[in-house]
Amino acid sequence: MISLTIVKTPSGLLTSLVIFFAFNMGVFKMFRRLFFVIMLAVASTATHASISKTNDSTILIIGDSLSAGLGVAYNQSWPSLLQDRLDKDGYKIKVINAGISGDTTAGGKERLPILLRQHRPEIVVIELGGNDGLRGTSIASIESNLRSMIEVTLDRDAKAILIGMQLPPNYGKAYTKSFQNLFSELANEYSIVLVDRLIQRMMNEVWQQSLMQMDGIHPNPKGHIQIEKLIWDSLEPLL
Repeated sequence: MISLTIVKTPSGLLTSLVIFFAFNMGVFKMFRRLFFVIMLAVASTATHASISKTNDSTILIIGDSLSAGLGVAYNQSWPSLLQDRLDKDGYKIKVINAGISGDTTAGGKERLPILLRQHRPEIVVIELGGNDGLRGTSIASIESNLRSMIEVTLDRDAKAILIGMQLPPNYGKAYTKSFQNLFSELANEYSIVLVDRLIQRMMNEVWQQSLMQMDGIHPNPKGHIQIEKLIWDSLEPLL
């Protein structure tokens, strides 16, 4: 019955064909959109895959003398202790220690893109800013450099951990407060992990007496043990 109607009314045939193809084109477009959504979801999942004990992964630490382990043996530095912990717990994670004594946020800004391309880390620990503060570098300059490091890290689909810094009170109330607040403000803005208890404890009198070297600036081996524990508390949830 349907075929007879179509034969007798060519205009009806044309209309039916138009409706048929329009409907099917709509379905095709719908499935095409669905396909792209699925592919994007898969790509996103693959890109942001969390670190597991079965996957080879990399943690990059970019920092200054605190990470480089100035004044202690390398195997006593907190990055080395972190590697020991990961190995013991069965993680297939390599820790790259790119700490350089005396480095600043400006130096880190220049070095980080190269390190990211070279090592392709899943997590980047940013431990810089202390030397900037001690030199009285402008807050605006420090902020700009840290922003660049955070953004280039996130653009490479890596997770960022920012280690907060604090200055002695003799640098002036306004500068000291702005410097300290800068790290928490950036961490909140970019929704990244902030390790803020570390420097607070290092400034504590107990730390100064028992966990610091004679210069009162750099941690001794016992201090590095405590630093690794504090950083691990913030790092572990990302693994």
